[in-house]
Amino acid sequence: MATSRTILHVDMDSFYAAIEQRDHPEYRGKPVIVGGQGPRGVVATASYEARRFGVHSALPGSLARERCPQGIFVAPRMRVYAAESQRIFSIFRQYTPLVEPLSLDEAFLDVTGSRMLFGDGLAIARSIKEQVHHELGLCVSVGIATNKFLAKIASDLDKPDGLVQVPEGEERDFLADLPISRLWGLGPKSQEKLENLGLFRIQQLQDLDLDRCVQIFGENMGRHFHELAHGRDCRPVSTGGAAKSISHETTFGVDIPPGPKTDGILLEFSEAVGLRLRRKGLRGQVVRLKVRFPPFETHSRQRRMQTPTADDLEIYRTASELLRAANPEARHLRLIGVGVSDLVPEGTWRQTDLFAGPDPRARRALDAMDRIRERHGGKIIRHGTRKDQP
Repeated sequence: MATSRTILHVDMDSFYAAIEQRDHPEYRGKPVIVGGQGPRGVVATASYEARRFGVHSALPGSLARERCPQGIFVAPRMRVYAAESQRIFSIFRQYTPLVEPLSLDEAFLDVTGSRMLFGDGLAIARSIKEQVHHELGLCVSVGIATNKFLAKIASDLDKPDGLVQVPEGEERDFLADLPISRLWGLGPKSQEKLENLGLFRIQQLQDLDLDRCVQIFGENMGRHFHELAHGRDCRPVSTGGAAKSISHETTFGVDIPPGPKTDGILLEFSEAVGLRLRRKGLRGQVVRLKVRFPPFETHSRQRRMQTPTADDLEIYRTASELLRAANPEARHLRLIGVGVSDLVPEGTWRQTDLFAGPDPRARRALDAMDRIRERHGGKIIRHGTRKDQP
C-alpha cells in the first residue's frame, strides 16, 4: 500500500488560445495568438499551431506578426478566462481541498488523502482530464509524482493533452537525461557556471557529492540543487492564506485620453473586481486606482470605504473620483488599474445594510446579474456607463 504523497501538477494547454478556439470553431487548427495588438502589445499566449512558428508568450506583437503573418490575433478576454478558471478549480476541489493555484490555468493538487475515494494518482488524473474536457471542452496536461518538483516537470513533457507519471523509486532515473535547465531556481548565470564546468545533464549533477555542490553554489543553494537533482522535494501543497487584494489592470497599445473610453474601462474593471470578490465571499475596505502616464510615470491613489464593499458601482464611482484627482490636467493614459484591498470575509463586520450602500436591493440586483453571467457569459449583461449613473 502506498504511503508516500501523491502530487499532481495540472496545467491547461495554451489556456487563453484554447478557449478562443473552442468558442470560435473557425479558429480550430489555425495559429491563434492572444494579445500582441498595438505597437507595445505583447503576446499573452499562443496556440500550438502558432508556437510552431516560434510565437510564445511575452513575445512582442510586432515580432509575432513577422514570424507568423497568417496568425489570427485576438484581444484577450480576461473576464471569460477568469470565469473558466473558476470552473476548472471547482473541478479540482471535487477531488481534494489541497489545491495550490499558481495562475489561472495551473495548480498543484495533493491527492494523497483522496486515493481511497477516487483511486491512485493516475486514476484521479485521468478523471480530472476527462471531466475538464467533457464539461469545458478543454484539454489539460497532468504530471503525477511524489513531490511538486517532479510533478511539474512531468506535466510539461508530453504536451498537449499529456499524462506522465513518475513512479515512486524511479525519481533519479526520470531526471537523469534531462537538461540542468529543468532545475527550479537555476538562473542563467548559475546555468552558465555549471556548463562551464562541463555539467549539462541532471545526471552529471547527481554524480557530484553534497560538498561539491555546496562548493559551487554556496551552502543554501548547493543543498537545494543537490536535493532536486536526486528528485527530493519536501515542500507541501499550500492552499495559502486569504487574498490580500484583488485587482485588474491593462496597458494600452496606444495612449488614450480620459473620457468615455476610460469610463467604460473603469466600469469593466470594477465589475471584474466586484465579481471576483463576491465569488470568494469577500469585501474590500480600500479601493485603489493605478494610472500610468507616458512615458513611464506611474501614480497610485486609494480611498478607505466607510463600509467594506463588493459592489461594482461603488468601486467604479470611487475609482472614477480617484482618476479625476490623479489626472486633473486630463493627460493621456498608458495604463489603468482598479483594485480593492484590506479584504475581509463577508459578514465579519457590523453593518446596518444587507449590502454595502443604502439600498439592499443592490445586492439582489448584483446576485441576479451574477447568475446571468454564470449561465450566459460575462458580457451578456452590464451596468450602464457614467452618464447613466445618478
